[in-house]
Amino acid sequence: MIPTSPDEAFAMLMEGNQRFVTGAPAHPNQDAARRAEVAPAQSPFAVMFGCADSRLAAEIIFDRGLGDLFVVRTAGHVVGTEVLGSIEYGVSVLGCPLVVVLGHDSCGAVAAARAAVEDGATPGGFVRDVVERVTPSVLSARAAGRSSEEEILHEHIRNSVDLLVDRSQALAEGVAAGRTAVAGLSYRLADGTARLVASHGLSTTVTA
Repeated sequence: MIPTSPDEAFAMLMEGNQRFVTGAPAHPNQDAARRAEVAPAQSPFAVMFGCADSRLAAEIIFDRGLGDLFVVRTAGHVVGTEVLGSIEYGVSVLGCPLVVVLGHDSCGAVAAARAAVEDGATPGGFVRDVVERVTPSVLSARAAGRSSEEEILHEHIRNSVDLLVDRSQALAEGVAAGRTAVAGLSYRLADGTARLVASHGLSTTVTA
């Protein structure tokens, strides 16, 4: 079944994550028949915009297969014009009803931005660009009295979700019409759980 609504797509992702956490993955859509089925065209049900961390493989975490997820990844899930264009392609052209921002604990980009704010330790090269895009989340967390690693991470996830909807007219219109949702998930590396921390357009309650 291909989900047609944001809530259906979100439920399918979370069911897959539960299978992954309990060590009972179904490995759907990963065989030769599926490969042949999706070779002519793709019809993913979710855009997954995640951190580029090597431990954050979306198809594994959510127990999905070929053609299920349209994946966009950057360090610290920082947003640029190419990212916005890729996500809009997944929603407007491929018809995905759900966009997920996937962050995680022990994120190097978040830690580097925090160090830049607290100690003035700014990295060189283009890594600095990544850190500069995460820094507003560190500052807004501090302004709200949130100082722990988890609190800063969740602030960055929430800010990324808001930024996508604010910057992209296609996403904003989709959310307003009820055909698209943008959700922010926080992934725990040790136990494999993904928890909802922010959303626009989902009926599911935020749990973290």
